[in-house]
Amino acid sequence: METGCKSTRFFVYNSYIMNIIQEFDTIAAIATPIGTGGVGVIRISGDKSFSIANKIFTGTKFNPGKISHGWIENDGIKIDEVIILPFKNPHSYTGEDVIEIQCHGGINVVRNILDIVLKNGARMAQRGEFTKRAFLNKKLDLSQAEAVADLIHAKTQKFAIQSAKNLSGVLATKINEIKGLIFEVLSRIVAGIDFPEDVAEPSYEYIVERIETALIETDKILSCAKSSDIMRQGIKVAIVGKPNAGKSSLFNRLLNTHRAIVTDIAGTTRDVLKETLDMNVAVTLIDTAGIRDTKEVGEVEEIGIKFSKQSVDEADLILFLYNAFEGMNAEDEIIFNLIKDKKYLKIANKSDLTENRADDSIYISALTGEGIEELKTEIKNIVCNFTLEDTEFITNKRQQDCLLKCRESLLQSLEAAKNEELQDLISIDIKSALLYLDEITGEVITDDILNNIFDNFCIGK
Repeated sequence: METGCKSTRFFVYNSYIMNIIQEFDTIAAIATPIGTGGVGVIRISGDKSFSIANKIFTGTKFNPGKISHGWIENDGIKIDEVIILPFKNPHSYTGEDVIEIQCHGGINVVRNILDIVLKNGARMAQRGEFTKRAFLNKKLDLSQAEAVADLIHAKTQKFAIQSAKNLSGVLATKINEIKGLIFEVLSRIVAGIDFPEDVAEPSYEYIVERIETALIETDKILSCAKSSDIMRQGIKVAIVGKPNAGKSSLFNRLLNTHRAIVTDIAGTTRDVLKETLDMNVAVTLIDTAGIRDTKEVGEVEEIGIKFSKQSVDEADLILFLYNAFEGMNAEDEIIFNLIKDKKYLKIANKSDLTENRADDSIYISALTGEGIEELKTEIKNIVCNFTLEDTEFITNKRQQDCLLKCRESLLQSLEAAKNEELQDLISIDIKSALLYLDEITGEVITDDILNNIFDNFCIGK
């Protein structure tokens, strides 16, 4: 059903479109990273989980909630010594019968066991299908399911902690609080319209007060949107300067590893190198080719210089590097003019070769390490200014879009209430706001949106 009023359009989907799927087949996947390790985990979920495990496992009899030890066998051949963790529905991650097989972590071991599981009645799980089933079986709401992906892919400790808060239900609790405010107003309006003889319409003052409260709470979440984006995506820091300024040496020093090739030959760096640092925010450190007159260079270095200028345009912070011993010269000034309108730190490298100091520069020696810790402190101070110290709510682009649409509908209903328009018309915008919040937690969702969310998960989660 589609309803329109003024500029507002909203859609009423079947509550839980996903309920059209009444039965699930049994799925399996490797739940640990592929490679050599101490332990590998194969996860099985679905009605056949226990029967599959019984076919391939020999050892102590397993019961839900108890660990069993034994062997995985295939046609009488022992494959690996394992531990079985059985979970009976609904007391499992997915809400279904689940078996987790813990085996040795060799790549061929886990693949062999997975093949045996698939041969005995399971199918290969799709990306994010275990978490998708947890959502469909109401073990998680959609915001918590998305928090699982954030937690797995978190590039910093801080973002991992914030993602865990969403997994625990911090965002869902706030969304449900706002939904409660809106639903109460809507219920009273609808009751007054449907049963005018028994129930009086709520006062316009009441409607205005409740909507304004809902708007304040919605804005609290949206106020953290910029910090959420930066914590998720990180910031880009580009090291820029002329050839032989010491950019690659500084790059290696900040990473505390020999990542970039360093020589005395000008133009050694021909490409853009990138690595990530954890400074509470994920910092993508970019080592660029030295910028100089392209008439003096070959074709490959010219391409590298082009990439360097592109990195300047895209960077959130520039580390502008020049030779402290030589001082700023005409070539440095040309490069500095390219970056002076960006946020930057002016850094004089090779401070071990001179006693001279300029007030507008940070003096370091990428060779000896002098001044590197002070530079890191300056970078961290700037990085912290990109985000709020305490980001109460972490949201993604989809959730932010829903909140903005909800806010727009609330503002339209607020204006209508202040003008004392017909309450059945006001209710249309209020219903729209409620539906947008339902999209965040997943009470209202389309198959396309659902698939798009879980397609970004890894297989096995």
